[in-house]
Amino acid sequence: MKLDIASLEVFQAVVRQGGVSKAAAQLNRVQSSVSTRIRLLEDQLGESLFLRDNKRMTLTDAGRNLLPYAERMLTLAREAADAVSTKDLTGTFRIGTMESTAAARLPKVLSRFHDLHPNVSVRLTAATAGALQNSLSNAEIDVAFIAEPITSTVFQTRAVFTEELCLVAANSFAPVENSAALSGQTIIAFEEGCAYRRYLNDWLLGEQITPGTTLSVGSYLAMLSCVSAGTGFAVIPTSVLAIIDVHGTLQYRKLPGRYSRIRTLMVWRKNYASPKLDALRKLLAAGM
Repeated sequence: MKLDIASLEVFQAVVRQGGVSKAAAQLNRVQSSVSTRIRLLEDQLGESLFLRDNKRMTLTDAGRNLLPYAERMLTLAREAADAVSTKDLTGTFRIGTMESTAAARLPKVLSRFHDLHPNVSVRLTAATAGALQNSLSNAEIDVAFIAEPITSTVFQTRAVFTEELCLVAANSFAPVENSAALSGQTIIAFEEGCAYRRYLNDWLLGEQITPGTTLSVGSYLAMLSCVSAGTGFAVIPTSVLAIIDVHGTLQYRKLPGRYSRIRTLMVWRKNYASPKLDALRKLLAAGM
């Protein structure tokens, strides 16, 4: 039995988009072409891959079993084409990053990368450190920028940036230099899985500070807005604070010791090879 890559690509798109019409739009195909590809794949396998209920399509047991294999085959096909290509770089380069790195570190790097390789479409995704590692493991992204530590043995890493963490609060808030004053106060942080939230919790534990509730937010803009309003305190890399004008409304406390030199690692799967990855590594090694 020969499974062709095009049919698997259509199958994956229908799964991810939740239906034929959205998959057709993503793939720039007509709906009838997508439906035909799915029917041919089902005929070839001798199994129904989807349960069809009006316009909804949900995976059957056979479809769920096929999906991880299809994703692995599509990833390997794309990586194989990348690895042997000797032409100018083309295609999509999927980069995952923490939001702080996306805001403060990557703009100049990606601008230079685009100048050098204009035919590469960069797809940038911001997420927590935990979510990024999961996406890398599942081959949903090609490379990621994640705060140390990385303990998984399936990844390769290279240190590319160093961050210093800073405790911030509104001027009207309790003095952040007084650790005892932070007990019982609200933490404003990203959701669980954020590396810097983990570092903040470690520092609080070491200082014997017992905070109050935690307000989870989805961006540094929301975090700083809540901090400025006096809702609570947060920890933010100084590189992010350097690009935001807070008009003197905040007080700061740089965290000491190991919290003053936290490395951001460039991370990729050990079995992943690509000229696009090599080009980005070369650019970062040159000091961009």
